[in-house]
Amino acid sequence: MYPNANHESRTPTPSLPLGKGEGWKGVTNHAVRTQRGFSIVTAIFLIVVLFALGTFIVSVTGLQQSSQALDVQGVRAYQAARAGIEWGAYQVLDPNNTLNPLPGTCSPLNWPTTCAASTTLPTLAGSLSPFTVTVTCTESAPTTEGNREVHNYEIVATACNQSPCPNPAPATGYVERQLTAVLSKCKDPTATAPRCACG
Repeated sequence: MYPNANHESRTPTPSLPLGKGEGWKGVTNHAVRTQRGFSIVTAIFLIVVLFALGTFIVSVTGLQQSSQALDVQGVRAYQAARAGIEWGAYQVLDPNNTLNPLPGTCSPLNWPTTCAASTTLPTLAGSLSPFTVTVTCTESAPTTEGNREVHNYEIVATACNQSPCPNPAPATGYVERQLTAVLSKCKDPTATAPRCACG
Protein backbone atom coordinates (compact mmCIF):
# COMPACT_ATOMS: atom_id res chain seq x y z
CA MET A 1 0.00 0.00 0.00
CA TYR A 2 1.29 3.38 -0.99
CA PRO A 3 0.80 6.35 1.32
CA ASN A 4 -1.70 8.93 0.13
CA ALA A 5 -0.11 12.30 -0.56
CA ASN A 6 -3.19 14.14 0.73
CA HIS A 7 -3.30 12.15 3.88
CA GLU A 8 -1.62 13.66 6.88
CA SER A 9 -0.38 11.44 9.52
CA ARG A 10 -1.48 12.52 12.92
CA THR A 11 0.20 11.31 15.96
CA PRO A 12 -1.20 12.10 19.32
CA THR A 13 0.79 14.55 21.39
CA PRO A 14 2.17 12.77 24.39
CA SER A 15 1.06 14.14 27.67
CA LEU A 16 4.10 15.21 29.51
CA PRO A 17 4.15 15.75 33.22
CA LEU A 18 4.61 19.37 34.16
CA GLY A 19 7.34 20.07 36.59
CA LYS A 20 8.08 23.29 38.40
CA GLY A 21 8.59 26.09 35.92
CA GLU A 22 7.95 23.82 32.97
CA GLY A 23 5.12 24.17 30.48
CA TRP A 24 4.16 23.46 26.92
CA LYS A 25 6.76 25.63 25.35
CA GLY A 26 5.68 25.46 21.69
CA VAL A 27 1.93 25.70 22.36
CA THR A 28 2.22 28.23 25.17
CA ASN A 29 4.03 30.95 23.21
CA HIS A 30 1.52 30.81 20.35
CA ALA A 31 -1.48 30.81 22.75
CA VAL A 32 -0.10 33.75 24.72
CA ARG A 33 0.43 35.79 21.52
CA THR A 34 -3.12 35.03 20.35
CA GLN A 35 -4.60 35.82 23.74
CA ARG A 36 -2.61 39.05 24.03
CA GLY A 37 -3.95 40.28 20.67
CA PHE A 38 -7.50 39.38 21.64
CA SER A 39 -7.15 41.25 24.96
CA ILE A 40 -6.05 44.46 23.23
CA VAL A 41 -9.02 44.38 20.84
CA THR A 42 -11.39 43.73 23.74
CA ALA A 43 -9.87 46.52 25.82
CA ILE A 44 -10.16 49.04 22.96
CA PHE A 45 -13.76 48.02 22.32
CA LEU A 46 -14.66 48.41 26.00
CA ILE A 47 -12.96 51.82 26.21
CA VAL A 48 -14.89 53.07 23.16
CA VAL A 49 -18.20 51.75 24.51
CA LEU A 50 -17.63 53.25 27.97
CA PHE A 51 -16.60 56.59 26.45
CA ALA A 52 -19.75 56.68 24.30
CA LEU A 53 -21.91 55.76 27.30
CA GLY A 54 -20.29 58.46 29.46
CA THR A 55 -20.79 61.08 26.74
CA PHE A 56 -24.45 60.09 26.42
CA ILE A 57 -25.04 60.31 30.17
CA VAL A 58 -23.40 63.74 30.39
CA SER A 59 -25.49 65.09 27.49
CA VAL A 60 -28.75 63.70 28.91
CA THR A 61 -27.97 65.18 32.34
CA GLY A 62 -27.25 68.58 30.78
CA LEU A 63 -30.49 68.48 28.79
CA GLN A 64 -32.48 67.58 31.92
CA GLN A 65 -31.00 70.46 33.88
CA SER A 66 -31.67 73.01 31.13
CA SER A 67 -35.18 71.60 30.66
CA GLN A 68 -35.92 71.95 34.38
CA ALA A 69 -34.62 75.52 34.36
CA LEU A 70 -36.89 76.37 31.40
CA ASP A 71 -39.85 74.75 33.18
CA VAL A 72 -39.30 77.00 36.20
CA GLN A 73 -38.99 80.04 33.94
CA GLY A 74 -42.19 79.00 32.15
CA VAL A 75 -44.12 78.91 35.45
CA ARG A 76 -42.77 82.32 36.38
CA ALA A 77 -43.73 83.72 32.97
CA TYR A 78 -47.25 82.34 33.46
CA GLN A 79 -47.53 84.06 36.85
CA ALA A 80 -46.25 87.33 35.35
CA ALA A 81 -48.86 87.11 32.56
CA ARG A 82 -51.52 86.40 35.15
CA ALA A 83 -50.47 89.53 37.04
CA GLY A 84 -50.97 91.43 33.77
CA ILE A 85 -54.50 90.01 33.38
CA GLU A 86 -55.38 91.01 36.95
CA TRP A 87 -54.02 94.50 36.40
CA GLY A 88 -56.07 94.88 33.22
CA ALA A 89 -59.20 93.56 34.93
CA TYR A 90 -58.76 96.07 37.73
CA GLN A 91 -58.56 98.90 35.21
CA VAL A 92 -61.79 98.07 33.35
CA LEU A 93 -64.05 96.58 36.05
CA ASP A 94 -63.82 99.49 38.53
CA PRO A 95 -63.96 97.28 41.65
CA ASN A 96 -63.81 100.30 44.02
CA ASN A 97 -66.77 101.97 42.29
CA THR A 98 -64.95 105.24 41.72
CA LEU A 99 -66.63 106.18 38.43
CA ASN A 100 -70.09 107.01 39.83
CA PRO A 101 -69.21 108.15 43.35
CA LEU A 102 -71.58 109.16 46.13
CA PRO A 103 -73.36 111.50 46.29
CA GLY A 104 -74.30 110.92 42.73
CA THR A 105 -76.53 109.07 40.39
CA CYS A 106 -76.05 106.38 37.80
CA SER A 107 -77.38 108.59 35.07
CA PRO A 108 -75.33 109.19 33.06
CA LEU A 109 -73.28 106.03 33.44
CA ASN A 110 -69.54 106.50 33.66
CA TRP A 111 -67.35 103.82 32.09
CA PRO A 112 -63.61 103.22 32.39
CA THR A 113 -61.51 104.94 29.76
CA THR A 114 -58.30 103.06 30.52
CA CYS A 115 -58.71 100.17 28.08
CA ALA A 116 -55.40 101.05 26.48
CA ALA A 117 -54.25 99.51 23.23
CA SER A 118 -50.93 98.47 24.76
CA THR A 119 -49.41 99.05 28.18
CA THR A 120 -46.14 97.76 29.60
CA LEU A 121 -46.44 97.08 33.31
CA PRO A 122 -43.92 98.50 35.75
CA THR A 123 -41.13 96.15 36.83
CA LEU A 124 -42.42 93.23 38.87
CA ALA A 125 -40.81 92.27 42.16
CA GLY A 126 -39.08 89.14 43.43
CA SER A 127 -38.59 86.16 41.13
CA LEU A 128 -40.79 87.84 38.48
CA SER A 129 -38.45 90.83 38.11
CA PRO A 130 -36.72 89.48 34.95
CA PHE A 131 -40.05 89.47 33.08
CA THR A 132 -41.59 92.19 30.96
CA VAL A 133 -45.41 92.18 30.75
CA THR A 134 -47.32 93.83 27.93
CA VAL A 135 -51.08 94.20 28.38
CA THR A 136 -53.47 95.04 25.56
CA CYS A 137 -57.14 95.79 26.00
CA THR A 138 -59.81 95.85 23.33
CA GLU A 139 -63.37 96.98 24.00
CA SER A 140 -66.16 95.66 21.82
CA ALA A 141 -69.27 97.67 21.04
CA PRO A 142 -71.53 97.91 24.12
CA THR A 143 -74.88 96.15 24.11
CA THR A 144 -78.13 97.14 25.79
CA GLU A 145 -80.46 94.66 27.47
CA GLY A 146 -83.59 96.47 28.58
CA ASN A 147 -82.31 99.38 30.63
CA ARG A 148 -78.97 97.67 31.32
CA GLU A 149 -75.77 98.50 29.49
CA VAL A 150 -73.09 95.82 29.05
CA HIS A 151 -69.51 96.52 28.01
CA ASN A 152 -67.18 93.70 26.97
CA TYR A 153 -63.39 93.80 27.20
CA GLU A 154 -60.76 91.45 25.86
CA ILE A 155 -57.49 91.63 27.80
CA VAL A 156 -54.33 89.96 26.49
CA ALA A 157 -51.25 89.80 28.72
CA THR A 158 -47.93 88.65 27.27
CA ALA A 159 -45.00 88.01 29.60
CA CYS A 160 -41.46 87.19 28.47
CA ASN A 161 -37.94 87.27 29.87
CA GLN A 162 -36.36 89.21 26.98
CA SER A 163 -37.65 92.68 26.20
CA PRO A 164 -39.52 93.79 24.10
CA CYS A 165 -42.41 91.48 24.74
CA PRO A 166 -43.27 89.61 22.60
CA ASN A 167 -39.74 89.47 21.25
CA PRO A 168 -39.54 89.10 17.44
CA ALA A 169 -35.92 87.83 17.53
CA PRO A 170 -35.43 85.97 20.82
CA ALA A 171 -32.10 84.60 22.01
CA THR A 172 -31.43 81.26 23.68
CA GLY A 173 -33.42 80.68 26.86
CA TYR A 174 -36.37 82.81 25.75
CA VAL A 175 -39.61 82.05 27.60
CA GLU A 176 -42.99 83.59 26.79
CA ARG A 177 -46.50 83.02 28.08
CA GLN A 178 -49.68 84.71 26.86
CA LEU A 179 -53.05 84.74 28.62
CA THR A 180 -56.35 86.08 27.34
CA ALA A 181 -59.41 87.02 29.38
CA VAL A 182 -62.80 88.30 28.22
CA LEU A 183 -64.62 90.38 30.83
CA SER A 184 -68.08 91.92 30.94
CA LYS A 185 -69.31 94.80 33.07
CA CYS A 186 -73.01 95.54 33.44
CA LYS A 187 -74.40 98.83 34.76
CA ASP A 188 -77.97 100.01 35.22
CA PRO A 189 -78.76 103.74 35.00
CA THR A 190 -81.74 103.23 37.33
CA ALA A 191 -79.61 101.56 40.05
CA THR A 192 -78.08 103.18 43.09
CA ALA A 193 -74.67 104.82 42.95
CA PRO A 194 -71.83 104.10 43.35
CA ARG A 195 -72.19 100.49 42.17
CA CYS A 196 -74.89 101.10 39.56
CA ALA A 197 -75.14 97.31 39.58
CA CYS A 198 -77.42 95.33 37.36
CA GLY A 199 -80.01 93.75 39.70
